[in-house]
Amino acid sequence: MIQDTIVHPATCACCGDMLRTRFDRRRFLHLTAGAGLLAAFPSLAFGADGNYDAMLLTCIDPRFPQPTINYMKSRKMIGKYSQFTFAGASIGVVAPAFKTWAPAFWDNLAASIQLHHIPKVIAMNHRDCGAAKIAYGAEKVANKQIETETHKAALMEFRKQVAEKQPTLKVELGLMAVDGKVEMFS
Repeated sequence: MIQDTIVHPATCACCGDMLRTRFDRRRFLHLTAGAGLLAAFPSLAFGADGNYDAMLLTCIDPRFPQPTINYMKSRKMIGKYSQFTFAGASIGVVAPAFKTWAPAFWDNLAASIQLHHIPKVIAMNHRDCGAAKIAYGAEKVANKQIETETHKAALMEFRKQVAEKQPTLKVELGLMAVDGKVEMFS
């Protein structure tokens, strides 16, 4: 009768059978349900793999997510691109003021190429950008013409760096106005 008072862990072979059976059934049901979902919706399992149209580089400015989505929707690209967002968009990649940020972008671009097989990258800067002012100074965004030249220079430098690091990628360059209109540069 002394054996009846000995306490064993719930997972032991002699007295944990009841608990282990319940756990096994529960675990089996969870795994079966998960497998069923993956069979019904294979994109859940393989969402990162595939062939997508582009990687979109955008700025963190909270005024621009909806205009950017509207722009991509107008191009029929919703669900067909990966996105990387940080301050200044292309400025965050090429400006000396943000030089420590560039490796994060290049690593993410390489991952998007590997996972999504993208043929191009779209860099979308925007007007009235605080990062442009930080990177280049207030005088470089003082009026619309100077601001355009500043963004165009950063975008062209971005294109040059992409050509050096990922020569097979096409590059599209844009500058979005606060109202969502986009000026493309070649």
